Amino acid sequence: MTGIKTTGEKKLMLFSGRAHPELAEEVARRLGINLVPTKAFDFANGEIYVRFMESARGSDAFVIQSHTAPINKWIMEQLIMVDALKRASAKRITVIVPFYGYARQDKKHRGREPISARLMADLFKTAGADRLLAVDLHTSQIQGFFDGPVDHMFALPLLADYVGTKVDRSKLTVVSPDAGRVRVADQWCDRLGAPLAIVHKRRDPDVANQVSVHEVVGDVKGRVCVLVDDMIDTGGTICAAADALFANGAEDVIVAATHGVLSGPAADRLKNSKVSEFIFTDTLPTPGELELDKITVLSMAPTIANAIREVFEDGSVTSLFEGAH
Repeated sequence: MTGIKTTGEKKLMLFSGRAHPELAEEVARRLGINLVPTKAFDFANGEIYVRFMESARGSDAFVIQSHTAPINKWIMEQLIMVDALKRASAKRITVIVPFYGYARQDKKHRGREPISARLMADLFKTAGADRLLAVDLHTSQIQGFFDGPVDHMFALPLLADYVGTKVDRSKLTVVSPDAGRVRVADQWCDRLGAPLAIVHKRRDPDVANQVSVHEVVGDVKGRVCVLVDDMIDTGGTICAAADALFANGAEDVIVAATHGVLSGPAADRLKNSKVSEFIFTDTLPTPGELELDKITVLSMAPTIANAIREVFEDGSVTSLFEGAH
């Protein structure tokens, strides 16, 4: 049985692309349903074919796909799935993006640049999406890019509560790796009752992935520091921030981030870092070469499943996170 039928014969159907099937299967298991059987493959020239093996007519369809590498392929596959559902007469289509691709391109920093995060929202709307669910968007303003309801889920309760059970809270300091993450770090402080520190850095605008760390604002000497961020891509920023904390006398450094993008040199940087533990969620699959003892992956599947249930039952997704953000 792939659908949940309730009074009024509402039918929930969960569809998954090929990017991160493990997460989709766990979400389905939490909902007590099966993923809808889907035939998907690539033609010789790279074009994607998708066909659902069950009728979606009149269903409340949820399409989950995390935008991992190769990111453009998986975005396109999800768009094609949404189009297929629209043409199959699904009653409502909700796009679930645990990691929203192009979220960092949310504004123009300089002239002649795109706002790609807005383009993404427009593409999903044009394809036929009625609603978006996302986890820890890079900036909250992206919610306003989509012309329809956007449910913003947060990993902070999951990550912070895990950290809180691992360390002596009397020695804990929450650290923002830059000025842009201070608000999120402040929420961690409220949840864990810990003081805040900030790593002040400057990025060279003309050199990609090049970061210069300058100073640590706040007392970290002899403290267990938890560096918090929404994503880690190449690992340059976070590892440089950790080095700055150790240079300022930190006893230990833990890193907690929602999205482990982990591109390019990230594997080597994480392996060689003095950071004792990197904590991610499973919004993205963790690359095989990064199956290290000091990497912990926590599951967002229960949170996503609860959000799907609230949407399906016309409940409140916001209520799942009240007081948590």
